[in-house]
Amino acid sequence: MPTVYASTLIPASIERVWTTIRDFNALPTWHPLIAQSRIEGYKTVDQVGCIRAFRLKDGDSIREQLLALSDFEYSLTYSILESPMPVTNYLARIQLMPLTDSNSTFAEWSAEFSCPSDQTTTLVELVEKRVFQGGLTALKERFGG
Repeated sequence: MPTVYASTLIPASIERVWTTIRDFNALPTWHPLIAQSRIEGYKTVDQVGCIRAFRLKDGDSIREQLLALSDFEYSLTYSILESPMPVTNYLARIQLMPLTDSNSTFAEWSAEFSCPSDQTTTLVELVEKRVFQGGLTALKERFGG
């Protein structure tokens, strides 16, 4: 089972960054690959169990479910329900930690998933570089980094 990890330092308080991250429907406001998103049904953007359906700028669609959200730990966990990527058992987590000496935030994004063995290298690189690091870099830039 491949594991993917990316991290960055964001020059903003954890409270400011968390306000953006905890909105499970806010990906289009900060991630460069996402064109639009909506929460299915009548659930709120921070309700565990809600499902976001979003469209990538290349036209592909993905559905993900929020599995856990902790305002105490500044973390959220989600799974992929449907994706054009050939992954199963996809479980990801975004975690924020305060850096008190600079009033900034350490952000990390990680995932585990199953995939066909002949596609592992390609999928790990895609998720790590384009999805995770690309998103974290954009989030960092959003806050002036």
